Amino acid sequence: MPDGRVGKLSMTIDTAMVFAAGLGTRMRPVTNSLPKPLVAIGGRAMLDHMLDRLAEAGVARAIVNVHHLADQIEAHLKDRKVPRVVVSDERDRLLDQGGGIKKVLPLLQGCDFFICNTDAVWTEGPQSALAAMQDAWDPAKMDVLLLVASTAASIGVDWPGDFHMDADGRLTKRGEQEVAAFVYAGVGIIKSSLFENVREDVFRLAPYFFDAARQGRLFGVRLGGTWLHVGTPAAIEEAERAYARSTA
Repeated sequence: MPDGRVGKLSMTIDTAMVFAAGLGTRMRPVTNSLPKPLVAIGGRAMLDHMLDRLAEAGVARAIVNVHHLADQIEAHLKDRKVPRVVVSDERDRLLDQGGGIKKVLPLLQGCDFFICNTDAVWTEGPQSALAAMQDAWDPAKMDVLLLVASTAASIGVDWPGDFHMDADGRLTKRGEQEVAAFVYAGVGIIKSSLFENVREDVFRLAPYFFDAARQGRLFGVRLGGTWLHVGTPAAIEEAERAYARSTA
């Protein structure tokens, strides 16, 4: 660098863990017969929206876990070429997100990776959100990097936000009686080493975010576009309208 400082090397995250195993209870009755990842927004399944974003960001491999109505998801994915899909079968036992990661640790081979919820759909801003995350990722000071969006401007957010963010991008958890300006937008980058010594097989992912926050190692990248949280049947219609406006 011209001023003599040592710059952070840009890193390519080439694997993503895509969470598609959930029961989608808040989306019932839609999810009684259709898995939530296959709910369509703008004529395209939410799972495809996510996989398309990953492909555009140069992610080569997506590990997709399945449980609820797993046959439908596997059939939907069978012709997908980019990214290359590896199915993690949780039909016998739903492992929650943390457990789902632990199950595929041998595939991750100690590398950092994207984590992706399938109900996270967004419109892009000036820069690709995933490209911005790749650029921002710094494992020397971060254990977790989350994509965050404006709580007030997001579609389908019916809670008072998740995180506060300082000028350096460091995130802290919202207090119980607080309102936070930023909401977790369902995508992150995380270190696989965080899960290597976990004994449990079924466990949640969120505590890892909060633990990283307590250590000052949880950071955020703000989404430049609009986040569409499609968590309930009513949110489908909201998201459809917002998506149509963004593509008009």
